[in-house]
Amino acid sequence: MNCAPMIKEIGRGAKGARSLERDAAATLFGGMLDGSVADLELGAILIALRIKSESLDELLGFKQAMDAQGAQLVVPDGPRCVVLPSYNGARRQPNLMPLVAMLLARDGVPVLIQGRHDFESRVSPFELLAALGITPASDTAEAGAQLASRHLTCLQVSTLLPGLDRLLSLRPRMGVRSSAHTMAKLLDPCRGRSVRVVAVTHPEYLERMDEFLRADGGRAMLLRGTEGEIYANPRRCPEMKTYADGTGQTGVAGEEGGAPPLAGLPDSPSIADNVTTIRAMLSGEQPVPAPIVAQVRALKVLALD
Repeated sequence: MNCAPMIKEIGRGAKGARSLERDAAATLFGGMLDGSVADLELGAILIALRIKSESLDELLGFKQAMDAQGAQLVVPDGPRCVVLPSYNGARRQPNLMPLVAMLLARDGVPVLIQGRHDFESRVSPFELLAALGITPASDTAEAGAQLASRHLTCLQVSTLLPGLDRLLSLRPRMGVRSSAHTMAKLLDPCRGRSVRVVAVTHPEYLERMDEFLRADGGRAMLLRGTEGEIYANPRRCPEMKTYADGTGQTGVAGEEGGAPPLAGLPDSPSIADNVTTIRAMLSGEQPVPAPIVAQVRALKVLALD
């Protein structure tokens, strides 16, 4: 694949670079996913995009390429499937992403957790899920069967889109994240039957993802995540925007002020403490934090409406 003309456009630096048109972006990202872009050019593209940042047309083109190559799950009749990307893991506090998933599944809303973990400094969400009895399905057929039988399944991104997994695996080697990490949150393995939850870390990405979700359509929720994960901060509720077929609105209003410690929520990301906390909340022994309750309620509306 001859990438020189496209690198020439996007590689002129933060001020001189020009964005690709949507079709060109789809062709480029498709080549990055299927391995037809050579390593030297791939490194140049990833760094150029990180410096320039992705335009709306580029994001839509990249998503088009993912749709063309990514696997799809069969969602059973009934509510849409809530897709929870998990790529960070816990660092300083419990990861309540599994709690969101299990509360939705308990109410009959199908949930797919998809992701990858390669941060040595964080507690793996997949180790936490395994301790809760949730292990990745071997393939999309098994995942679809689990959605039908228990409303909850988990898949590694390597199963859904191997080329994206390969791009994500370059982070330790390159030292920085890339456009692949942005796109991993937008992966849609249940097109037409999904509710994607998109969590961002940096405030400027809230605007960029808002623009994307309005243009891309479908059902989605956007929020500033907790330590990079998709659950609402239990200490201070973030604003959660909801999207339905290109129209966005505030699904849950955000709280002002700080984020003080919450009684009953340990400042520990250990798997054992995390499992104990989640199980206590599921059983009713410990109250579910109000921001999580509000998030689950808003996701149910998106899935059932």
